[in-house]
Amino acid sequence: MVKFKDIKGFVFDLDGVIADTSVYHSQAWHQLADELGVQWSDELADNLKGVSRMDSLELILKTGGKENDYTQEEKEKYAAKKNANYLDLLKGMDSSAILPGIADFLASLEENNYKLSLASASKNSPLVLEQLGLAKYFPEKVDPATLKHGKPDPEIFARGAEVLDLTPEQCIGVEDAKAGVESINSAGETSIGIGDVNVLSEADINFTNTSELTLANIKKAMEVGEG
Repeated sequence: MVKFKDIKGFVFDLDGVIADTSVYHSQAWHQLADELGVQWSDELADNLKGVSRMDSLELILKTGGKENDYTQEEKEKYAAKKNANYLDLLKGMDSSAILPGIADFLASLEENNYKLSLASASKNSPLVLEQLGLAKYFPEKVDPATLKHGKPDPEIFARGAEVLDLTPEQCIGVEDAKAGVESINSAGETSIGIGDVNVLSEADINFTNTSELTLANIKKAMEVGEG
């Protein structure tokens, strides 16, 4: 494992790491799945975490055996409809939606001169950060519209390091989804998984929730890894 002293930057996912926007995504996708006649389940909701909008729609259609029922144009209209539902739900979001410990963690990273970037598949992430009052921490963001591949492909986290002018080895990626952790690992960065250790077992470092996310805890975990 890379040594803690060599880390210069952090690349963050948004949903489920900075704020629980996944709740709003799930509600919007659930609405669309009902409209499409696809059975909603907790398993389907989990599988959509960290996945791009079009890939999420394809997964819903496949779950319902309807992957060949719609043209590309129709699929894009449905994806746009889901996004409109999501934006409506976001209107009620404020700083109370920031996950425990995250505001303090971001402040400590800034104080200690770490570079920060956002690697979210959501095209709405700038709006979410503004509503949360956290946009100042993320002057650098990966534009998901410029990506060719979604998670678990390493592209988004590799770009997250690139926009900071850092090598992947100098960065820690933070994720709550299995596909995201795979993306971080494939990009050559140190991975932190937030959530169920059984689901995120491939992460280099595991924390059960965001309140455990501190520089001291990360340093301790990396030193144990070195040992």
